[in-house]
Order: sequence, then structure tokens, then C-alpha cells
Amino acid sequence: MGFFGPLKPLHRTEADGKALAKTLSWPHLMALGIGGIIGTGIYTLTGVGAGLAGPGVILSFALCGLVCACAALCYTEMSTMIPAAGSAYTYTYSAIGEIAGWVVGWALILEYSLACSSVAVGWSAHLVGWLRDGIGLELPAMLLNGPHAGGLVNLPAVVVSLAVMGLLLIGARESATINIVLVIIKIVALGAFIVLGLPAIQSGNYDPFAPYGFIGQEIGGEKVGIMAAAAIVFFAFFGFDAVSTSAEEAKKPGRDLTIGILGSMAVSTVIYMLVAAVAVGVAPFREIANSGEPLPHILREIGYPIVAAAVGMAAIIALPSVILVMMYGQSRIFFVMARDGLLPQAVAKVNAKGSPALITLLTGVFVAVFAGFVPLKEIAALSNAGTLIAFVAVALSVIILRVRMPNAERVFKTPVYWLIAPAAIAGCVFIFWNLPRQSQMFTLVWMVIGLVFYFAYGFWNSRLRKEKAE
Repeated sequence: MGFFGPLKPLHRTEADGKALAKTLSWPHLMALGIGGIIGTGIYTLTGVGAGLAGPGVILSFALCGLVCACAALCYTEMSTMIPAAGSAYTYTYSAIGEIAGWVVGWALILEYSLACSSVAVGWSAHLVGWLRDGIGLELPAMLLNGPHAGGLVNLPAVVVSLAVMGLLLIGARESATINIVLVIIKIVALGAFIVLGLPAIQSGNYDPFAPYGFIGQEIGGEKVGIMAAAAIVFFAFFGFDAVSTSAEEAKKPGRDLTIGILGSMAVSTVIYMLVAAVAVGVAPFREIANSGEPLPHILREIGYPIVAAAVGMAAIIALPSVILVMMYGQSRIFFVMARDGLLPQAVAKVNAKGSPALITLLTGVFVAVFAGFVPLKEIAALSNAGTLIAFVAVALSVIILRVRMPNAERVFKTPVYWLIAPAAIAGCVFIFWNLPRQSQMFTLVWMVIGLVFYFAYGFWNSRLRKEKAE
């Protein structure tokens, strides 16, 4: 029993038919990671970040990559040490205690749901841009923006959210082969942007490099600066968390999870920095800040309308796969929390086709509402808050288990953990501090609601507490 409640055994065996089948190897996991990481973050948030930091958004991506690299090393150690579904929730439950595990699981619910909404909004912007510039079709502005922008609802974002929900409800699952193909499409599209954009770079666009400074300032009630941009574009990196949620399904967890998590992070960080450097070098940062689909916009401006249409189409085709990856991750979190008794069993109950119907329906509606009515920047910031909490908990779990169980078998060990883990914690806390104030307050309210639910239901129905009471 820890200070935060009972500790879940590291190698708990699920012998009651509730274990997940081991069907994934490292190519599937690496594709899952890249598929989750390379999405709205690079296709859309590049412009948002440039508006907050100017050309310094390159450094924003680099800093996020550095913090996430530290977190990824911690994730790799924990996922290979505890190869069970549930990601940060499971690791925290085992290392710190049930209450802390619940808080992290509740944060992950926020993370995955809002990540889906963010991708849906980004997809909508690319669809609208492609229809307008590709075939000359202008959709009514009232149906393209929420009330914040003078519209009624972002209808394409709602439609794609509900469409993915529908696919999941009827039991459709993203196969590893299709996901790998979609990942290749995204990488080829970004590669084309880099190759065609490099010759068009104008060095003058990098000056001033950091117009709002590093720590930044507040302009019109909004935080700006390199760290403010980092707090938003951080959203672009957390897809590797979805890899750890599939730990229970990995054929060889030690090898597959290590390659999947670290490999997807390395590839994605290099691509992100290259794309950001080209984007702000080709066009003035204020110009791309006002575009919902900055990469096709830049390609059109430098005389490649056909390639711009192709890149836009690649985003339209591939971004829904990110929603599927995130909904997949959320279903695994709900599955494990319900299996542990902290959520009602009905929440994760599967239908005849193997789909967790109720939670998929609830998630789809939640995602659609946020995507339809809330701006992308605010959704991303809220999602980032949940991610940062999870990252801090995983790094803290590494430190605690290294002290409590120094001789436990570890397939992968975080190098110089006494430096890497605290660096991940400090970096995440610093980024959280630079989130918009309303995002911080919303996160606090969300956590209070979660704790009320836990003490009203989860505490009394915890499977582990019941076992220890027998």
C-alpha cells in the first residue's frame, strides 16, 4: 500500500479472459507511433506556432522534441518493464499508487479525446482549402467556423469525427498494413514540401528570429514567444504514447516497444524541424500564421499548385488515420481502467463485432462537439495539459521504481535516469506553466471532477482494493 493507495503488481496476470492478444511487432508499432505523431501538429500547428514565436518556432519544435525524447526514454523503460495495456495510467498505478494512477488515467482521457478533436479541425481546414483551390468550391462560412469566429459550427470537423466513430462502432479496425501505407503518404508529402521549398527560402524571413523573445510576453491577453509556441506545438509530439498503450499486444515487448517508441520519436522530430525551418524561411511568419493549411498555402505561393493540391489531399487522406490511432489509444485506457474496477464494466464492454460500443459512441460525440465549436489552438492547449501530466507521472515512476526496486529486471534502462527523468519532469512543468491560463484552469476543473468521480465510484469498486480486503 503506497501513500496514494494500493500498488498494482508489476506483472499482473489476467487469467479471466480479459487479456489482449499479442499480434503486433516493431514495424506495426513504429508505424503506429509515426502515424500518431505526424498529423495535425505538423500540417496545421506549424502556422499557429509561427504566429506565436515567428521563425523561433523552429526552436520551439526542437525544445519539445528534447523534452519528449527524455519522456520517451522513460516510457520505453516503463513499457518494457510493465508490458501491459494502459500506458502511463498502468505505470503510475504500479509505481505511485491507485489515486495517482486514476489522476493520470483521467488526464489521458482528456488527452486522447481532445487530440481527436484537434485532428478533426485540422482536417477540416485542409478539406476546405483543397475544395476551394482545387475545384473552386466555396463552402458557406457559417458551416466552417464555430461561434468564436462568427460562424455556426465547423461542420466538416463534426462529420469526420462522427464518421470515424461510425467505423469503429461497426467494428472496423485500422490494419497495420493500411497504417504503414498512410504513414508513407504523409512522409512523402512532407518530403516534397521540404525539397521544393528549400530553393525558395529567403534568409530575410528569419530576421528577427525571435520577435517576441524566448520566455515571451502577453499581447492582447495572449501569451507569445518561443515557449508559448512550444506549449502549443507540443501537441505534435505525443503520438508515441499510443505505442505504449499497445504494450500488452506486442509480440516481443522488449525489442518491439524500444524500436517503436524511440524510432518514431527520432524520425518525427527530424521531419518536424525541417518542415518548420522551410515554412518560416519561404514565407513571412505572419502570413502562414493566418492559414489553416500552411504547407499547401506556401506551395501555391511559390508556384506549385499541383503539388500543393497533392499535399493537401495527402493530409485529407491521412489525417483521419490519426483520429483512429487516438481513439484506439483511448479505448485501451478505458479498457484497462474498467478492468481494474475504477470505471463501470459496461464502459468498456464490447459488442458482437469486438468494438467497445458505448465508450466509442460517447467519445465520438464528445470529440465532435469540441471539434465543431472550439478553436484549434484552445483544443491543442487543453490536450497538451493531459499529456504533460502523463509525462511527468511516467518520469516520476522511473525514479521511484529505480529506488524501490533497483534489481528488478529491466529490458531497457533509461540512460543516466537521475538526469533524464528529472529533465523530463522539469521540461513538462515549464511547458505547462506556459500554457494559456484558461487551459490551466480547465485542467484543474477537469481533475477535480475526476477525483470526485473516483471517490464516489472507483474507490469503492477497485478490483485491487477488493482483493486486498479478502
